Amino acid sequence: MIPEIFQYDFMINAIIASILASIAFGIVGSYVVVKRIIFISGGISHTAYGGIGLGILLGFDPMLGAIAFSLIAAFIISKLRNNASNNEDVLIGIMWAFGMALGILFTSMTPGYTQNLSSYLFGNILTVPREELYMMLLLDIGIVSITAIYFKEFQAITFDEEYARVIGLPVDNLYLLLLIIIALTTVVLIKLVGIILVVALLSIPASISQRYITNLRNMMLLSIAVGMVLTIAGLFTAYYFNLAAGAATIILSVFAFLLSNLYLKLTNK
Repeated sequence: MIPEIFQYDFMINAIIASILASIAFGIVGSYVVVKRIIFISGGISHTAYGGIGLGILLGFDPMLGAIAFSLIAAFIISKLRNNASNNEDVLIGIMWAFGMALGILFTSMTPGYTQNLSSYLFGNILTVPREELYMMLLLDIGIVSITAIYFKEFQAITFDEEYARVIGLPVDNLYLLLLIIIALTTVVLIKLVGIILVVALLSIPASISQRYITNLRNMMLLSIAVGMVLTIAGLFTAYYFNLAAGAATIILSVFAFLLSNLYLKLTNK
């Protein structure tokens, strides 16, 4: 007999979305954690809120606006990060606040707009339509393909950017490409856990995996597996206890991270 949870189309879509998203944030999150640019992913995701607001104001798909704004943010960060007169953290913080402010401004200017924006801020994976699953699949194919083609180059700039420059790699272009992948991934994750929680989902599975594996390729594979377990566990928890799926997933992820650290401490690893 099929369990009740699998009899609903929205739950099937949510489970598929969790699996597809786990592939994206398992790979991209590994780069983010190893290169220690978690704050950048947060800045990009919050800047995307301005695009969401613009889409609502002008009447086009808000997610297209989010993609455009996140790509612009990635480009700006990439181009200005080497400018000695700019502090990267300050720049990201400014873009973070500016994007959120624009989103609020645009939505407030929209005549008669009453839609609840909490789905963009906190996510709602249970409302992911079948069409967006195809978008997630295309994103995964793109990320896997680009990672396979540029794996050695990305590995070089992730672990030692100066060495990558010495051996003649186009570091700035590769860094921009990496930020573009991060930008697209954060936009997809907005549908799962929202802008507020996207940083945690990008960083926690990869952080857990990093404690056990140092090889980048294997770390990505373990991050994908950990992400799938945590997101699907979050779905089941939300369903059976009537909780918000995104928040449940993040809370379980934090507990998993703490338990992982406790295990390593007790076993002296």
